[in-house]
Amino acid sequence: MLPAAKKKVGTGAVKLPAELTQARRFGKTRSAQSGALLEDYVELIADLLTTNGEARPTDVARRLGVSHATAIKTIARLKREGLATGRPYRGVFLTQEGKKLAARVRTRHRLVVDILLALGVPAEAAEADAEGIEHYVSEASLKAFAQFLASRAQS
Repeated sequence: MLPAAKKKVGTGAVKLPAELTQARRFGKTRSAQSGALLEDYVELIADLLTTNGEARPTDVARRLGVSHATAIKTIARLKREGLATGRPYRGVFLTQEGKKLAARVRTRHRLVVDILLALGVPAEAAEADAEGIEHYVSEASLKAFAQFLASRAQS
């Protein structure tokens, strides 16, 4: 492994991580980006099913701000990945695996929102920011967030 490199930027020095470390970090981000879309769909479908009893592709498209064709394409991917099923004229439903993923995503989302609120971020900004952060935060950070919130509640 190569030692971290130093690079002069502006008035201060920046210490770059080792190449393999940096590549691993960027790889994690690319992987999270790939799963983020599916997670957003699964989470929304679960919410629509709970609230309305059905999740129609039209409703999914409107709530995610995408075209109907994009929603259909992504729902087809969910089906291929075993996360959703469809019934003619009945919309889309989550498989057991899809339900488990939706529950994990919802828990992660709530934890990120709660930590942002604890830091003083306004509620609307916390909800909006959590939509992005929730897909990229590590399990180690989530555990630290939960411990921080628990210790804060005990104080």
